Amino acid sequence: MKLDLKPFEEKMKKSIAVLEDEFGGIRVGKASAKLLDKIKVDYYGSPTSIDGVATVKAPDPRTLVITPWEANMLKAIEKAVQASDLGITPQNDGKCIRLAFPSLNEERRKELVKQVTKMGEEGKVALRNIRRDANDACKTMKKNGEMTEDEQKSSEKSVQDLTDKYIKEVDAVVSRKEKEIMEL
Repeated sequence: MKLDLKPFEEKMKKSIAVLEDEFGGIRVGKASAKLLDKIKVDYYGSPTSIDGVATVKAPDPRTLVITPWEANMLKAIEKAVQASDLGITPQNDGKCIRLAFPSLNEERRKELVKQVTKMGEEGKVALRNIRRDANDACKTMKKNGEMTEDEQKSSEKSVQDLTDKYIKEVDAVVSRKEKEIMEL
């Protein structure tokens, strides 16, 4: 009996999806509503995402306009954006908040590439942890007599092949994001 790799492959796919989602939150010089996803606003005592209390539009590639549905939310949204790690000062005109994204200089690009590389390494560590869990499952099955030593070796090789495949995918995702950063 061989180890069922499907649950481990699903976890690896989720790790890649999480990495891509985190990359979506990296500011690369163009305005994207996705940059605001992690910012929470106090909405009647509960933390709520900005798109849950306002309309977010990008009228041009370098600007985001946040228009709250309730006028009293304007100050809370402004405060949340200032407290975030966006590095943008919101401009409040009394009706909406404008976020102007400056173009990236060379130093900031290099900083972002380092950040992307670090996140890629964290993604690889997550994949290796999944590999370790799968190999532990193989050892447990062998110990319980559910598989032979040859089946264990074969399963561990399959797990390694799967890990290699997803590590290459992480490298591809990282390289695409680095290229996007350097082209802007």
